[in-house]
Amino acid sequence: MRGVEVVEQRAKSIINAVPGMPFSWSINPYRGCYHQCRFCYARRTHRYLEEDGVERWGSRIFVKVNAPTVVRSELARNRAIDQVAIGTATDPYQPLEGTYRVTRGILEALRDYRVSSGIITRSPLVVRDIDVLQSLAAVAGVSVSISVATMDADLAREIEPTVAPPAQRMRAVRMLAEAGIAVNVALAPILPQLTDRADSIDAVVRAAQEAGATRVWHNALNLHDITRDAFFGYLRERRPELIASYATLYKGTYAPQAVSREIDARVASARERFPARALERIPTRAVVQLSLI
Repeated sequence: MRGVEVVEQRAKSIINAVPGMPFSWSINPYRGCYHQCRFCYARRTHRYLEEDGVERWGSRIFVKVNAPTVVRSELARNRAIDQVAIGTATDPYQPLEGTYRVTRGILEALRDYRVSSGIITRSPLVVRDIDVLQSLAAVAGVSVSISVATMDADLAREIEPTVAPPAQRMRAVRMLAEAGIAVNVALAPILPQLTDRADSIDAVVRAAQEAGATRVWHNALNLHDITRDAFFGYLRERRPELIASYATLYKGTYAPQAVSREIDARVASARERFPARALERIPTRAVVQLSLI
């Protein structure tokens, strides 16, 4: 990938305990993300490495090359690990996964130790691992959430500059559903005044239903410090007319409750009109549902 510095790392630990979330454990095979989404909440994790989470988030990516081996060692030592979320702070199927296959190796380890998993990604590359996902689903349970913020391909290119178009991601949803994998669509994040119109939300929920998604879940844009810098940079470049409005809306990290409630109501209305298929039809023993803030 031109313009990307790849740093190979040998990690000492991979599975992280996560207090206060719907899942108890998480795995992130990479640090940094080529997708460079302008709204990504995980950008601030680069700060922990004293890296620039605004300009260098997508151009300096750390690969935990020994992750599958470490995961096997940790699972052997700690049998209390029963469900793991993959991709909470980076996309586990960003382009480097095509070469390194770290995420695939992790899924194989989880399957062999019968540990349930939930995956979140914006990449259709996840369909490469349908065979492993099917075998993991059979013995422990797995769910995949594919993020689609808008079905508008031009707007998607603005806010997710290196991500596959929305239609390709919905095609991946269909392929996973047809393979018997519990697959959700994450309508996330919803951006006030950009993707929060009823017709925009309807388009995603309708496409998710048509593709066979098990569920659509959503959240509204959060702007932590580094994410705020990246997102306001986008507004200055592409949507300067929204700068004043966003400065008023986002005096802190979260949008006002009135805005969030209106978004919730629009999503609820869309779900009623375009209901997802029943989870009971998916042949899994257990499913981890990701719901990230």
